[in-house]
Parts: sequence; C-alpha cells; structure tokens
Amino acid sequence: MSLLRLRDITVSFGGPLLLNHLNLTIEKGDKLCLVGRNGSGKSTLLKVLTGDIKPDEGLIESSGNIKIARLEQDVPDTAEGSVFHVVASGLGNIAPLLDEYHKVIHLVTEDPSEENLNKLEVTQRQLEAKNGWELEQRVETTLSKLRLDGDMMFSDLSGGVKRRALLAKALVQEPDLLLLDEPTNHLDIESIQWLEEFLASYQGSLLFISHDRSFLDKLANRVIDLDRGKLSDWPGSYQNYLRRKQEQLEAEEKQNALFDKKLSQEEVWIRQGIKARRTRNEGRVRALKAMRQEHSERRNVQGKASFVTQVADRSGQKVIDAKNIQFTYDNKPIVNDLTTLILRGDKVGLIGPNGVGKSTLLHLLLGKLEPQSGSIDLGTNLQVAYFDQLRDQLDESQTVRENVGEGSDSIDVNGVTKHVIGYLQDFLFTPERANTPVKALSGGEKNRLLLAKIFSKPSNLMVMDEPTNDLDIETLELLEELVSGYTGTLLLVSHDRTFINNVVTSTLVFEGNGDVNNYIGSYDDWIRQRPEKGAPKKAVEKSTKSTSSVANNTSNNVANKLSYKENKELESLPKDIEKYETKIATIHEQLADPKLYQQDPKKVSDLQTELTKVESLLEIAFARWEGLEEKQGGNS
Repeated sequence: MSLLRLRDITVSFGGPLLLNHLNLTIEKGDKLCLVGRNGSGKSTLLKVLTGDIKPDEGLIESSGNIKIARLEQDVPDTAEGSVFHVVASGLGNIAPLLDEYHKVIHLVTEDPSEENLNKLEVTQRQLEAKNGWELEQRVETTLSKLRLDGDMMFSDLSGGVKRRALLAKALVQEPDLLLLDEPTNHLDIESIQWLEEFLASYQGSLLFISHDRSFLDKLANRVIDLDRGKLSDWPGSYQNYLRRKQEQLEAEEKQNALFDKKLSQEEVWIRQGIKARRTRNEGRVRALKAMRQEHSERRNVQGKASFVTQVADRSGQKVIDAKNIQFTYDNKPIVNDLTTLILRGDKVGLIGPNGVGKSTLLHLLLGKLEPQSGSIDLGTNLQVAYFDQLRDQLDESQTVRENVGEGSDSIDVNGVTKHVIGYLQDFLFTPERANTPVKALSGGEKNRLLLAKIFSKPSNLMVMDEPTNDLDIETLELLEELVSGYTGTLLLVSHDRTFINNVVTSTLVFEGNGDVNNYIGSYDDWIRQRPEKGAPKKAVEKSTKSTSSVANNTSNNVANKLSYKENKELESLPKDIEKYETKIATIHEQLADPKLYQQDPKKVSDLQTELTKVESLLEIAFARWEGLEEKQGGNS
C-alpha cells in the first residue's frame, strides 16, 4: 500500500484555484522533487501535507498513523538555546526534560556537588518514567550523524549550520515522510554536497522543493510539476522531465490553437443569425456557450521574464590586474599573495565556502578595499553593474516602480525609451505589483527587482554576488542564457554548480589559509584539476597572464600511450555514438506523437525507460571517447 495519497485536493485564497483538484501518490522510499514557478503553490502543498493548511476540498489518505516532518524554507527567528535544545524540541512534550538532563550533566561535570548530583538523580528518574533514555539517545545519534555540536548556541551558528540543526530537528522525529522546502538555499557547495550524500542514503520517503538543478538531478527519482493549479507526475530524471514537459506544452499549444480557430468560426456563425430553430442549431448554440465557458476558464502558461542587459562602450583590454595582493581580517588570512589578470570578456567564477571571503575579494578587485600588500590596477572606461546578495541597493520603503525609475517614468534601454511599468513587466511585475512596497515582496521577487535595477543602466563589468537564490528554474535558466551572452566582463559568486558550469570560463578558488588559486574552465573543470585530498600540496603558479589567455596556450601534459585494445576501442566509439544518437532521435519522434499518450500510456513509460538507458549509454560513450582522445593527444 502507498504511504500517502492525495485525492482531489483543492485550495483557494480568493482568486483562481491555487491547488486545483490535485491527485498524488507517495510510495515508501520515494524521493520526489516538486517543481514549479514562484508563487505556483509549492510551499502551500507542503503545508497541506503537514496539516498547517486545511484544503477546501479533497481527502488525504495514509497507511496508518504516519509521521511527517518539514524543514522550512527560512530559518525561524524564534529558535533559541543550544543546538541540543533546538534538535530535542522536535520530540514534543519530552523535549524540556531532555534539555534539562543535558544541562544537569554539564553542571555535574563542572561541579559534582551534592546539590547537582541530587538534580541529576531526580532528572534521571523522570526520564526513566517517560522512557526518555531511548529518546535522549536518538537526539545524540542524530547530532552525531549530522556532525553537530549539541553544546553550541544556535544563535552563534552560520546560516548553513543552522539549517543542518533544523534538519536534525526534523529527522529526530524519525518521520515516514520528510518535506524539505529549498534545503540548499544559502548553503555553500560543500554543505550542499554533504546534504546530497546524506539524503541519498536516507531510508524514508522524501518530498523536496529545489531550484538547484544539480541537487535534484542527483536525488529525485520522480519530478512532480505544479503548473497553473494542476499537478503532473514525471518518472525518471530531471532531464527526462524537461523533454517531456516541453513536448506536452507544445501539444497543448497546438490543441489550444485548434480550439480557438473553431471558436472563432462559431462566433462568426452565431453573428449571422439562426435561420430556423432546428434542434441541431439549438445544440450548436449550446456547444458554443460551452466553448465560451471553457475559453474563459483557461489558464495560460505564465509568461517568462525577458531580461535585456545594456552594454556600455567597451572597456580597455585590461580590466583588473592584481599582483601579489594580501588581505587579513581579525588575524585570519583572507587572500594570500594572489596574482591574477582579468581581461575584457573574461567570465570568472569565485568558489569557496560561506564566510571564506569571496565578497571581500570582490571588493578588493573593484578597488573598494585596499590590499594590505601588493597592488591592484583597474582598467580604463569601466562601468560596473553590481548585484549584491544582501540587496542593499533596494530601498524597502519605496515601491518597485520607484526603485527602478528613480523619480522618472521612463527608462532608456539600448537607445529605446520604455515606460517603467512596461520595463518591469519584462521582469514579471504586473502594473499592480509595480506599485507594491519592496518590503512586501518575496525573496524571488526582490532578486528579480534587483536584476531589473542593475540592468536598467549600461555596464561593461558585471559583478554578481549570489544572484540565483530564490529564483525559479525558468527564470534561472533565462538569467544563465543572458549572462552567458554578455559581451562585457563577468565576476560571479555562486554556489549553483550548474550555473557556474554553464557560464564561467575560469575560476578563482579559495583553498584554505588565504590561498586563492586560478583554474581554467568551470566548476567541473576545477574538480578535475584540483589536488586530491591528502596528496602533498603542490605550489600553485601565480600566473600574471589572463586566465582566458592561459586557456588558449595550455598544452596537454598527458604522456600515456594507448594500448592496442584502446586504439581499437577509439576506432569503434564514433559508430556506437552514432547508433545511440539515432536511437534517441527515433524514440523522441515516437514520444512527440500526441496520440501515443492517450492510446498506449504503457508504451510511453517503456519508451521513457529505454530513452533514459540509451542516453546513459551515450553519455558513457562520449566520456570514454573524450578520455581516449585526450590520452592519445598527449603523445602528439
């Protein structure tokens, strides 16, 4: 029997149905990712599952008395006390007693007086009476699994460790279903990877909301899509979901076009008048009324943002020339002897844990901070657009419109004058929303507003400090496309591995003790190039050339020879790749047939399974071919 089943769940807050007769089955061991645009109702659905929101209609059926725990999107301001106290609070009524025992144990350790020993004895008896030892051990085990110090004060933790403590609070309940709302938000890459590994081995069922494509690719075995109040279920990987969702939208668009054409023809007919009150004409009138009703109730796909950057006159060829710079804060080295040259058109990613000093390095490179030693020379004619993760450029007391217009009703966009309301609509702000105070916006809306503000002015050096937080996947991919095509220079801080991979051409990586090293390529390229853990640390060359220039002149140092077997394999791989690509194209052609989804749903599932398998084989073949080509190239 399934773990949980939703039947015809409906929720409305006065407007169109936010959740429109949803049906969902969650099986034991499922790892489901819930995707959808910002504001589509994803967090509302999680609250329905936990009982925080009662549906207007529908039923929630479960196999017995199952436990559901939820990790919220934001860290609550009310969480206080030690980490042990916060985690134990997930156990309900017994939590104060466990917390008291934890405190008394520390008292006895520091002062084994008779009074403290008596307190310990009383607390132990109370725990025994309530079977508390088992629960106390559960808290300690959970703290150990999540690598948390129960004695630390919750308020002293970083944002990432606070979220880990709140995850422990959820896990200590031993839930049958764990709900996570944007668990990777504001986590650094190391913390995200730890969470990935932990959740991959988690034995319970998991339903999570995430816009981190790498994260959901690694965890989800099904993608649940919430679109215009309706829920659809897509087995398989995220890439499989993207393909099939696009096919569905294209089929929907064709169907709507045919419907609209027929409706238009019927409207012409009705205006010509009914010559005789025949039954068939009366039926046609009734059918027309039904079509009008259906058309009025149609909810079209939400519009996409339309970002446009304004590129200023070209900067000089040299943008930033840093030589042997050093910066220390509170006796902690932030940057130690960094030399790098950034040229016009370079796209540089800054990678490192939270709190390591990435924002500080940005300020150094832009001349906002002076290095304690070394020199930084900025190029000529620089016009900087700065996306600040704290969004300090936004005035919370002003409206959306006032923040962008800055006293004017119009904006010049690449030589074309646009009304500020029209400009904001490109960033998905309706005229009504454009007159809303910034303090009333969601995190995703504030990020879109800051993008609208910085893109409203010409630039040739774009600096983006964590621009991807709170953006839905569609908006994120659009931003990715825009930044990739930006003709100026880019400095990017992000923990989104997919975004970094798709945008940057080189990286500056914080590798401990103030060492910031240059690497060619993106995040995955850095992973391949970095020294292995435990290996003797090699001196990193502080190149005075541009990272992009180094890329053009790097030679392949691989000196291994291909064996006879590898040579034969290299010869046969292109044929295998061609065979897999042909097979994939054939399956795509079959899946593109709208009739298939109605006539033979099982075949759709079989084809999707086969497609996933063939795509995996193609990926393996490509990787092997590239590896052998690289190995062979080392000999030439």
